[in-house]
Amino acid sequence: MNAKPINVKRTATVLRPDQSRVLLRPFHPGQAGKIIARIMSLPESRVGPLLDEVYAGFSERHQQIRNHFKERFEQVRDLLLTDEELSEQRQLLMGSCFLSEFSLESAALFNPSIVPHPDQSDLPPGALRFVLSLRATGEGHISSITFRTGIIHADHRIEVNPPTGYLTEPRQIPNPFYEKALFERKLFEVGLTNEFTRRVMHKLGELFALEELRSNVKAELKQSRQSDGEKEDQNTAEGIWMLASSNYEVQFRAEQRLSERIIFPASPSQSNGIEDARFVCFQNDDGTHVYYATFTAFDGKLVLPQLVETSDFLHFRFITLNGPAAENKGMAIFPRKINGLYAILSRQDNENIYLMFSDNIQFWYEP
Repeated sequence: MNAKPINVKRTATVLRPDQSRVLLRPFHPGQAGKIIARIMSLPESRVGPLLDEVYAGFSERHQQIRNHFKERFEQVRDLLLTDEELSEQRQLLMGSCFLSEFSLESAALFNPSIVPHPDQSDLPPGALRFVLSLRATGEGHISSITFRTGIIHADHRIEVNPPTGYLTEPRQIPNPFYEKALFERKLFEVGLTNEFTRRVMHKLGELFALEELRSNVKAELKQSRQSDGEKEDQNTAEGIWMLASSNYEVQFRAEQRLSERIIFPASPSQSNGIEDARFVCFQNDDGTHVYYATFTAFDGKLVLPQLVETSDFLHFRFITLNGPAAENKGMAIFPRKINGLYAILSRQDNENIYLMFSDNIQFWYEP
């Protein structure tokens, strides 16, 4: 039987990186004490004009920049060698000196994935609103996730909305809750099951917060300093904390446009980049939908496949993937279960594409 030919037409839509889109990031100078000393030595009459110069140079590129300065000052306040109460202007000026701009797309903008937008209201007949995710690679070759929105019209015309000039990171949700049974299973998968781990986990309830885990780890480390296994326990504690900090949640403000929301590396396993997110609109058994994306976390040495989940592109939950088959790059989830199991494509050996099934989206065993 002759196959019906497929007619493909290239559109005029082109996505280009924009080096002018910059994100405010914490700056950690080697001479922090000297910077603070210079700001402290300024007469009050000079502080205000200097702060005005900073506002004039940076406020057009950043929303609520005053709040950023104030928050950063609170983060470096402990570096002050005095209890003297500082004026608000001096606090803001000091905070501004410990921030830097990161050009998010200065190296590349690539690897798109596309899903239907959760909001399909107020559209022309036959049109579909979409969310486009992209890998943005900036200075130091650090990658993050950026977004665009657009509409596919009934006549197949593609309209991509231009991004705004502002960029904002989400707020990390304090004390996210962890399921004890699931966390213990993850600890087992990464080889962190020993007597120290059992003592830490024994004191936790079926649901526990990050601060509870931190407190238990510190208490057990204090006890282990009196034993011969101190070094081994320290290594285990670091592993527990690495796992916990790689499973976290973040929240954007609802008033932020989608193109302004940037998912920047926030855990130790992602420190050198969040790479190649592949979003899919996944249909649950009850007909509801959730968005999953597999991505590659890179810390400069190790490559780890991980998962991010969202229902609205405002609240994101980051999840580690475990099991001997959760390795390498290239994992991509199917948009629904097959015969009651999650399905995923994966690259295990740099040559072949494998198919895997699992009853739990966080654990993968046999390719």
